Amino acid sequence: MNTPSSQKPLKLGIAGLGTVGGGVVRVLQTNAQSITHKAGRPIEIVAISARSKAKNRGIDLSNIQWYDNALDLVSNPDIDVIVELIGGANGIAYDLVCAALRANKGVITANKALIALHGDELAKLAEEKNVPLLFEAAVAGGIPVIKTIKEALTPDRLKRIGGILNGTCNYILTAMAKTGCDFNDILKETQELGYAEADPSTDIDGFDAAHKLAILASLGFGHTIHFEDVFVEGIRGINPDDLHYAQELGYTIKLIGVAQQHADNRIELRVHPALLPCETPLARVNGVTNAVFTEGEFSGRLMLEGAGAGEGPTSTAVSADIIDIARGSNIPMWGTDWKELTPATVVSRNEFYKAYYIRLMVQDKPGVVADIATILKEHNVSLRSLLQHGTSSDIDTSNIVPIILVTHQTKEESLLYALREIQKLPAITEKHIMLRIEEA
Repeated sequence: MNTPSSQKPLKLGIAGLGTVGGGVVRVLQTNAQSITHKAGRPIEIVAISARSKAKNRGIDLSNIQWYDNALDLVSNPDIDVIVELIGGANGIAYDLVCAALRANKGVITANKALIALHGDELAKLAEEKNVPLLFEAAVAGGIPVIKTIKEALTPDRLKRIGGILNGTCNYILTAMAKTGCDFNDILKETQELGYAEADPSTDIDGFDAAHKLAILASLGFGHTIHFEDVFVEGIRGINPDDLHYAQELGYTIKLIGVAQQHADNRIELRVHPALLPCETPLARVNGVTNAVFTEGEFSGRLMLEGAGAGEGPTSTAVSADIIDIARGSNIPMWGTDWKELTPATVVSRNEFYKAYYIRLMVQDKPGVVADIATILKEHNVSLRSLLQHGTSSDIDTSNIVPIILVTHQTKEESLLYALREIQKLPAITEKHIMLRIEEA
């Protein structure tokens, strides 16, 4: 048997030297000897492309060929694998990955938007060319959820996949609950700490989590998922009062993503803030931490928790994919031949069947609660509990009070019709807040 040092090196071309790209170079250089033994062969970075060659990144690039244009990496015959760390669903990242696959080069990417929007096309191309396309770092950073679903859970039939998939939102909601500060103040703090971008909309409006959920659903259920089929709500409408009332009811609020396969094989895909019982494991995941759970027929419920972003965790995930390719792994991108994937039939929002939290701001006068209850009854919505805080004339003369309703499980369509009627009542003073309750 040949020793690792006698094996032909796996040669890489890396596109993008931001936080993750620089981290990958640092991991491969720092742990070169142990990685060689674990991979069974040396791993060599032969070329790099990034925006600025002059920038000091604290890594040694002296013996690595530089390309100003990332697409030129593909024409280098010495490169076996392209590592795409540019980001973005389209543009240069998409062009580079497609060109690399067509040139029979393996691809590793951390690009969740690219995989979520173009995964089916890329899987087909990779399998036609018989080259690997790996993307462990695209979902939940350093948490090995892709490998877990694609390999460890392969024998099982998964019923539910989901979790807390965005650290920015989780940090904001955790801080709001802890401090009582409002959303905008905590968002500003999150940006100052580097946990949120200058334009945080992809995170706080739920689209980052939705990209990841679409990937997990395709991988776990064996269906082609269209990103636009994911129901998405962000956290902009949550205020400290909602977190306080949720706690009073025994819940906390988290942004979650859930993909669920129904008995008729239809898929429910949703990202939204939800009330979670405080005693559940997912409710106790705080700060920038991510957590992903799976539920299988035989494996039951599993949960993986850890850092969902950052140089160390994400570069470790990318490097693990590099080692897999060095070892000769060529598992299909979605864990099965793309020809076996079937288009998903998606459950519409109106068919969601859950319990709900509703906050109404109303004028504190007789008959209001009765009017609300009547409308709910007319639409077959049953109340589980009602929480009302009155005003104190010494403090508040506005006579506006919150009413918190918790429903039994009901069809979302029925509740939406009821809320439209409730919103028309003269005593309702502002737009209601409606949040789903995730009991497990």
